[in-house]
Amino acid sequence: MASSLAIFGVLMIMALGMLSYEAEARAFFVFGDSLVDNGNNNYLATTARADSPPYGIDYPTGRPTGRFSNGMNIPDFISQQLGAEPTLPYLSPELTGQKLLVGANFASAGIGILNDTGIQFINIIRMTRQFDYFQQYQQRLSSLIGPQRTKQLVNQALVLLTVGGNDFVNNYYLVPFSARSRQFALPDYVKYLISELRKLLLKMYDLGVRRVLVTGTGPLGCVPAELAMRSRNGECSAELQRAASLYNPQLVQLLRSLNSQLGSDVFIAANTQQTRNDFVSNPQAYGFSTSKIACCGQGPYNGLGLCTVASNLCPNRNQYAFWDAFHPTEKANKLIVQNILTGDEKYMYPMNLSTILALDSRT
Repeated sequence: MASSLAIFGVLMIMALGMLSYEAEARAFFVFGDSLVDNGNNNYLATTARADSPPYGIDYPTGRPTGRFSNGMNIPDFISQQLGAEPTLPYLSPELTGQKLLVGANFASAGIGILNDTGIQFINIIRMTRQFDYFQQYQQRLSSLIGPQRTKQLVNQALVLLTVGGNDFVNNYYLVPFSARSRQFALPDYVKYLISELRKLLLKMYDLGVRRVLVTGTGPLGCVPAELAMRSRNGECSAELQRAASLYNPQLVQLLRSLNSQLGSDVFIAANTQQTRNDFVSNPQAYGFSTSKIACCGQGPYNGLGLCTVASNLCPNRNQYAFWDAFHPTEKANKLIVQNILTGDEKYMYPMNLSTILALDSRT
């Protein structure tokens, strides 16, 4: 009897130790679109899903997860840097109990800054709804660990926001003479997006987050989908590249202004356009054989339609910068996160993730 009590006591101490370790590990929250969706759309009636092969072919399970990648995506590689397991989709029934301490992924493929972006996908989790779920998450966590520890966990968490690209490719440029393109000239549309993003970022701050990596758009005109539709000789779409070149500098200005207003470096700009421009302009330098042709797809540049079991599929995903018509391969995602982690001010402003982690570990 005494020995069984002793064993029980040891197990209790171990369990409490594990609990405190998990609670101390930095939580990670993800908001945004398909570049960072870990599978929320699997639970929705929408065409914007990545839940069938060959998606996930290089994921550890070898099966589709809802990530728009052949394997791991940007949040997965950031989770690795935090020493944490990947964030679960908020809609996953597995996200309960102690797993809530790891954080959660609220991202949903197809969404944008604007609520009318991605309307063709019908049932997706728009940004305002992602924030509603985040509030719901905090209530659930509070019932587990109490309101004070919940507030502390959220304040100390790392947050990733990836949004904006769809506001161009799935809204302004979705069809010729789209409603938004009739309403706004491109420079005015970019200013409008930035003003709406400002409201979203302040809402995030109100919800308690204090360290947010905000990614810019990639080289919108160079993705295989745009090459297939707009390119004659493999050149990037000048109009979409112009959109990215207008949007990204104004994003950095917005974050700088908000940080000044808040008196702290809450928002960190991640220049993913620059990283992906590096791949596009010199793919061989990064070990890619092509940055124009998608690994999975059909038509010119494998850029038309969806990636399905009937699509062309490259045998060596590591040689391709793009997995499908819009999304990077696992290897490209890893390189993007490497620049988020250690990049200089050309890639990260005002500091990179390594600096953030070092600074925050001292406070």
